[in-house]
Amino acid sequence: MPANQRTTGATVRQVVGNPKIWAFPATIIGLVALLLSLVYMGGILNPNGNLHHMPIGLVNNDRGAVVAGQPVNLGRQVTDGIAEAARAQQQASWRQLDAVGARDGLASGKLYGVLEVPDGFTAAIGALGAPTGQQPARPTMSVLTNPGAGSLASSLASSISQQTAHAASAQLGASLIERQRPGGGAMTNAERLLLQDPVTVKVSVGHAIGSHSGLGLTAFYYTLLLVLSGFLGASVISNGVDVALGYAASELGPVRTQRPTVPITRTRTFIVTCVMSLGLSALTSSLIMLATVVILGMDASHLPLLWVFSFCATAAVGLGVQALLAAFGGIGQLVSMFVFIALALPSSGATIPLQALPSFYRVLSEFEPMRQLADGVRAIMYFGAQADAGLTRAWIMIAVGSIAALAFGFAMTGYYDRKGLHRIVPEHV
Repeated sequence: MPANQRTTGATVRQVVGNPKIWAFPATIIGLVALLLSLVYMGGILNPNGNLHHMPIGLVNNDRGAVVAGQPVNLGRQVTDGIAEAARAQQQASWRQLDAVGARDGLASGKLYGVLEVPDGFTAAIGALGAPTGQQPARPTMSVLTNPGAGSLASSLASSISQQTAHAASAQLGASLIERQRPGGGAMTNAERLLLQDPVTVKVSVGHAIGSHSGLGLTAFYYTLLLVLSGFLGASVISNGVDVALGYAASELGPVRTQRPTVPITRTRTFIVTCVMSLGLSALTSSLIMLATVVILGMDASHLPLLWVFSFCATAAVGLGVQALLAAFGGIGQLVSMFVFIALALPSSGATIPLQALPSFYRVLSEFEPMRQLADGVRAIMYFGAQADAGLTRAWIMIAVGSIAALAFGFAMTGYYDRKGLHRIVPEHV
């Protein structure tokens, strides 16, 4: 059409006044808004109420002492009582370990915190109940945090541990007060106040991470960058290939171009988009690492491994999106958004721990990709790239996801090609 020729046709009122124009976008946008609201908010509203079997270490280093003529180990009594009481509450899953096992659990991310009874605990408690004329040292219990498990996970574990320690302290104090009643002089108000809560609870970091680690959130945001790069990259690649092959028009401002259609099967188009996703995953992974580690100074170790993992993670997401786009066409972008972002974010366990999510999200976390990728990134960044810190599972799920995406994509495009459902002549409705 010449540039100076005016276009004619339908008016704005005619188009906007047509109910058919509104039906499809209103339905899709309404469903997306409703589902996103339910999915995102449903997982975060009540972490404490949904708390279920949070893994916390329980250590007794106390070797006991003779109190009132009887050998006792109050540390063992306290830890056994905590573990027994937890079976009924089921908020925390207390793991009774020795000191070495507890620190290994913190260093591998298997424990979100540790409650530790120190050596000499029984002796310190016994000294409180025996008047000596000197101010005895207060017994202590230690709470060790694990910020690498996530700021909220570590905070919840610390809160549970402190509450449990104070409850145990109150029980010990009540027994000491009871023991003082039969004989001896009356206790002063200061002594009674001390015995009501005799144990001091000290909180310290059990497994430290770097100061540029976002309080344990850099692993989540780094994973989110990988997933978004794979998702958005695949969408851009798919559209770009369609434009280059003449199956879609290119519009840049007022300029609209349409290239001649290149005859090609759906299967070959899928192969092209997958190869491009693999190639550009190397570029995006490198740029993400450059921006976060080099420019911004994010704390990260095992950089070659982190790059390889980032590339494989981004590529796996890209292949998954390409398979869904090849199978479902334009609507595949919405399907991909729900699979890789909308359902993946709240079930990742990276911001709110899995143990504090409703059961629906815990089920999703078994196969949703972001949980697997976040565990792998966290293992590399915070836990020395230990295989049992989630890295092995992450590698397995990347392989399974990539194979499943390719199998699904080739199955669907092959079926379309065999049925003659080519793209050269568009269907008119």
